[in-house]
Amino acid sequence: MTKNAGLRVRRRTVLALGAALALPGGAAWAQATAQANANAFPSRVIRIVPFGTAGGPIDAIARVYADKLQQRWGQSIIVDAKPGASGIIAADAVAKAAPDGHTVMLTLPLTHINNAILQPKLPYDPVKDFEPISQLALGGPMLVARADAPYSNLPEFVAFAKQKKNLTYGTWGNGSAAHLMGELLKRQTGAELIHVPYKAEAAAHNDLFGGQLDFAWANPATARAQAQGGRMKVLGIAASGRVSSLPEVKTFAEQGFAGFDLDSWIGVYAPAKTPPAVLQKWNDALREITRMPEVREKLASFGFEPLGNTAAQFKASYAADYPRVAELIKAAGVTLD
Repeated sequence: MTKNAGLRVRRRTVLALGAALALPGGAAWAQATAQANANAFPSRVIRIVPFGTAGGPIDAIARVYADKLQQRWGQSIIVDAKPGASGIIAADAVAKAAPDGHTVMLTLPLTHINNAILQPKLPYDPVKDFEPISQLALGGPMLVARADAPYSNLPEFVAFAKQKKNLTYGTWGNGSAAHLMGELLKRQTGAELIHVPYKAEAAAHNDLFGGQLDFAWANPATARAQAQGGRMKVLGIAASGRVSSLPEVKTFAEQGFAGFDLDSWIGVYAPAKTPPAVLQKWNDALREITRMPEVREKLASFGFEPLGNTAAQFKASYAADYPRVAELIKAAGVTLD
């Protein structure tokens, strides 16, 4: 933080403390403390913990926001990936971080919905241990195959799968959105599909190109890059609508397959008990950044449609998504055994 910025923070803190003296004892002190905390934030390095591996799509999006936040707040921001265990390691680290706004998580529904439903015991509580800040964007996984595959859309793929049997498909982990959609497709069509989980999307795609897998799932950014490079064809997107980065790719519903319209999202969480004024400062910043044309363009390039909602809207969305994911997991017959 620059010297002038530091002086402005201290000046606002003094003014807030002085204004609060007019309030009754305990209330005055509580309000003054809360406002002082908000004025002082950020007072040190901020850490954003993204879902997945360093260099992955969520890590890349975290770095876009980190750059904008650093410009806005004049404070260093570190993107600190903690891969493994379907995001559990990263989520647990954030849940146990100091609740002062200097550590947040940028993640997918897997860590806070799917894991809570599928895992018998998590080291964190996805509701009690976190404060939702904002959902930045919406998207969904894409069903992909090698460019030389003998099918070009979902109905052709299903017909092929029923004939060949025991086709293998790769995803970025047990319980992920891609895993759920793959198993739901298996249940709906009767095709014999075998799930092969990987720690990262890139590893699954390497095996797809090497012939060890028959098909796979991909985030839209990867699908677009590989399709443009002539290595991959995209058969459909499991989401409520098409994405602007690949507008020609039809949804599953458009191709006659219902139930695949549960959008994935990118959300930002802080540890529980983070001061409301600090959370609001985060929400204001994230929503403003999400509205920036260059950020919206970047999100679209990764296959996500920009959103940037309030904490209350995030909570409502989570409450609506949870039972739908639970129903989908049941319908797909997904377990972690």
